[in-house]
Amino acid sequence: MAPAAPPAAEFVRAFVATSPFARRTGLEVVDLSADRAQLKLPFDEGNVTVADVVHGGAIATLLDVAVTAAAFCAPEALDATSGATISLTVHYVRAGRGDLVAVGRAVRRAGGLCFCAAEATDAEGRAVATAIGTYRYA
Repeated sequence: MAPAAPPAAEFVRAFVATSPFARRTGLEVVDLSADRAQLKLPFDEGNVTVADVVHGGAIATLLDVAVTAAAFCAPEALDATSGATISLTVHYVRAGRGDLVAVGRAVRRAGGLCFCAAEATDAEGRAVATAIGTYRYA
């Protein structure tokens, strides 16, 4: 039996689907579960730096939205319906090519903050970038 979707799953899906920036970059929600969000950045020439290498800013966007989504995927319903990323540190491991997938995880929630980690991988499952982020609920 698959785990139940977190209470905010539909909120997260609607946020990604209606965000102009997420739509422009092509972000897609793949899976949401308690404290975890998986998103996909399909390859698009509009997100390329040079040749077939995905721009670091597009990868950072993927990671940022993955940690934001994970922050809202609390096992219990949250009072917050908005907020902002207050820090995001990205470490690039290799050039990203093709479709990329990121998994964001909520590590700890305290004092209106959510501390998260994320990893972006390529189609072969190789790490492209990792991130740690802090999200503040409004």
